[in-house]
Amino acid sequence: MKQVDYIVVGIGLAGISFCEQLKANQKTFVVFDDASQQSSTVAGGLYNPVVLKRFTPVWKCQEQLDLALSLYKKLEVELNVKLDYKIPVYRKFTSLEEQNDWFTASDKPLLSTYLSSKLIKNENPSVDAPFGFGEVLKTGRIDVKTLMDAYKEHLLKTNSFMETAFNYEALKMEGGSIQYDHINAKHVVFAEGFGVTKNPYFKTVPLVPAKGELLIIKAPLLKIDYILKANAFLIPLGAEFYIVGATYEWEDLSNATSKKAKEELLSKLKKLIHCEFEVVNQVAGIRPTVKDRRPLVGQHPAHKNLYVLNGLGTRGVMIGPYVAKQLYDFIEKRIPLDQEIDIARF
Repeated sequence: MKQVDYIVVGIGLAGISFCEQLKANQKTFVVFDDASQQSSTVAGGLYNPVVLKRFTPVWKCQEQLDLALSLYKKLEVELNVKLDYKIPVYRKFTSLEEQNDWFTASDKPLLSTYLSSKLIKNENPSVDAPFGFGEVLKTGRIDVKTLMDAYKEHLLKTNSFMETAFNYEALKMEGGSIQYDHINAKHVVFAEGFGVTKNPYFKTVPLVPAKGELLIIKAPLLKIDYILKANAFLIPLGAEFYIVGATYEWEDLSNATSKKAKEELLSKLKKLIHCEFEVVNQVAGIRPTVKDRRPLVGQHPAHKNLYVLNGLGTRGVMIGPYVAKQLYDFIEKRIPLDQEIDIARF
């Protein structure tokens, strides 16, 4: 019988962040994941402290950035991979009024750190932006696929990974301890993303699954070295490749790509750039979002050693490390969860 402190179910951004909390505190664990959830895999990986539709700061943005960037820097060393690509975000202006709104926002104390007050003129003939751009500071992209692949390999080498679906019916809880197959554990943390809807212990949490699709294009003449945010976003990957995203779909919740999403993204892209491009890939995944735009973190009301870490939405690379620390501190140090993320709010 294998004895561990934790079983972690799911190895997306939430699961990785929590495992790193366990490692930092010398806790033993084993991870279960069958690769059925793809929300982290298809994430653009952008970290950006500003909500660009409304020119408002992201909730607890500086706390999130401090924890996240420190973690990814540590993982780059430990996994021997490049993860963090520092790259500015340019918000396209569609009018003089938007320019004025931007400059008004950039003067506000909570935003002045993140919004440049300098108007950037568009000098790229392949980009349609006659009113120019505003630059968001302290932004970048985390290579999520490289992170997940490398982390999985790391767990395999340490015999901490079970590449199989978690069987809820095999979970036995007696006298404050947990038995699952050949494993004894003190706690189970479910970080399954959309998969939590099939979890009998947490299936009632108010997750709002939203399918998202991205395109990967090759555009040799585009030549931008910044993330372009307009009605869609463009993220340069290097070697003339770019991510184009993203769509939102609440009815079709399969991981299959769709013609509808492709056409939507191509329509937006053609209004944004004026150069030849080739679509080389299309990917889809289900985002675990929540109606109040706050994660779902907390303890099962009856089974006190079962926990949920979910609902990271579209900002998983930023918020994942923050909520993972919140949950660890709650379990091990009895520090109350932030009320805005505690599942008890529902």
